[in-house]
Amino acid sequence: MEVLLRAALLSWLASSSALSAALSSITEEKPARTVLPWLSLSASAATDWSTKTEPGQEIRIALQLQCQGDAPATAALVAAIDAQVRALPPAQAGFAVISILFLRSRVEQRAPTVRAILMEYRFRVQAA
Repeated sequence: MEVLLRAALLSWLASSSALSAALSSITEEKPARTVLPWLSLSASAATDWSTKTEPGQEIRIALQLQCQGDAPATAALVAAIDAQVRALPPAQAGFAVISILFLRSRVEQRAPTVRAILMEYRFRVQAA
């Protein structure tokens, strides 16, 4: 289910016209060549979250936003990404999203004006 969730989340993020307009790229890995800002799904990990009758997984996904500086527009972009992630529809092909929880974020400076913002979420999913 981890691979299915990753694909569904990337597709869902790319379906947002606001995010698509604000970001140069929404990809599964760091884009080879693109301009800032861009968003990638940088890591995921899954553990068992099955019930007696249904297989399930708890999946942690980390998204990385690369942008310039700490401008107010950056805060608005982070909020838009967070809102889109949390609005992922529960019914998906092959699984159902039971819950979505923001876990943590981290901001670090990469170059003089480049910021990397890592946002980690926990998804609990069950087979459909």
